[in-house]
Amino acid sequence: MAALGAGFALSAPYWLPKAVVALRVRAFAQVNGPGGVVVPGGQVGPDRFEELYAHPAANGRSRGAGLSDLFWYWLSPGPEVHQEHLEAGPLYDAVARTTSAILAGSSADLAATATRCAAAVLDGLPSGGTSGGMTSGGMTLVRLRDLMMQVWAEFFHELVFHDPCPPGVRGLITDNAADVVDSLKNTRLRHMDRRRRLTRYLLGRLAAGEVPHELPAGLATARDRAHYLQGTFFSTAVVQMSEAMAHLLLVLATEQDVQRRLAAHPDDDHDLGNVMNETLRMYPLFGIAHRITTADIDLGGGVAYPTGTVLCFDYPAYHASGWSDPQVFDPGRWDRVPARSAHHIPFGIAANRPCPAWRLAPLVMRAVTREVLRRFALHSSVSHTRSLPHRAPCLLVARGRPAPRGRRWAALAFLRLRDRWEDVGRSLVQFGLGLWMVRDARRQRLTERWFARQDAPAAPDARAAQDTPDGGEGHEVPGCPHSGR
Repeated sequence: MAALGAGFALSAPYWLPKAVVALRVRAFAQVNGPGGVVVPGGQVGPDRFEELYAHPAANGRSRGAGLSDLFWYWLSPGPEVHQEHLEAGPLYDAVARTTSAILAGSSADLAATATRCAAAVLDGLPSGGTSGGMTSGGMTLVRLRDLMMQVWAEFFHELVFHDPCPPGVRGLITDNAADVVDSLKNTRLRHMDRRRRLTRYLLGRLAAGEVPHELPAGLATARDRAHYLQGTFFSTAVVQMSEAMAHLLLVLATEQDVQRRLAAHPDDDHDLGNVMNETLRMYPLFGIAHRITTADIDLGGGVAYPTGTVLCFDYPAYHASGWSDPQVFDPGRWDRVPARSAHHIPFGIAANRPCPAWRLAPLVMRAVTREVLRRFALHSSVSHTRSLPHRAPCLLVARGRPAPRGRRWAALAFLRLRDRWEDVGRSLVQFGLGLWMVRDARRQRLTERWFARQDAPAAPDARAAQDTPDGGEGHEVPGCPHSGR
């Protein structure tokens, strides 16, 4: 029995995380109830995935879906003005135009800004900190997602304010973004105090007239405008770009031939573009994107959905369809298959809430990748999954200071062993915290309560004074709301 128990315990890293993930998936599938429809699947296969996704009536975002309560909970404060969660209409259109304007710029200027921001963060690596610390032999152990969050905090601060990001503010932004994504991945509970510190900073900049962009008039209060900036640029943009870069760099850390080729030919946009396409195919930034039908949909051939159906578009399943070897990392496939005919929508569908950074993201990702490869060779031995809950541990070896092979192998063996056992504890934590947050989000009913207030007859002054959803915690903060930093 002792031997059986020891074998059971020692084998846990190989079976327990998968078992817990399966349980989490089953638990979260209950959030939407029987009205949720996963696509591709059932009536709609991969061949009609984009047709359904692009349908004009598949445009509801928050009203009427159990998943909305959960996402509003995770993205608080201010989910009601977050571009991704606004319903279609004049305010969504105005917010989308503003976001596009803030993200606009010449390719050369945007790439130069991204390179400069990456250099500023990478220059600070030897001093250690949360992203990593120097080891002997010119090696630095980092979590790539944490490292990249600092880069994108700098970058989006410059886009929004047209001035460099102060060191203390970089911390406010990364604390906020990390808290959002960690709660989304169920590795930690929310800490609204961390998020509100960034809100106070944004309120101060707005009060001082230091936002050089015209924000939508439909964002009626300073707090609405602060929450729009926070949710769009300093939560979603920082998180998504950090995840995208962590996936890309982790791929390079494990695909050594590809990394050497890109490092030797840094100006080869075509090769790097293929690597990025393949990375986002295998590790899409979106797992499930849900839409609520705002009218009946009839695609013909017996495919029909009534108003109010929650459509759950499964990006990983769609990206894996249509290929003979979907689990093989093969950048060369993009020279054999035209991108337009591939099952590949890394930035969504143009007809249905496309990602506002669809032009910006590839451009600045190339710039940051080149800056990283110019300075470091990357090595990693950890697992690579779409959700990336381990934040992508990686060994950076300074170019020109090659580490002894034995020392590097020892570091990689440590990473592999640590990753296996961290996965066991983390999967249990994710299961417990995930269930707790699902219950808490369902208890608070953020979207249901919000739309009930909007639909109720009320005088304009009364409606303007109503509290906005914040995960059950009011927006009031100590001190003057315009005290800035």
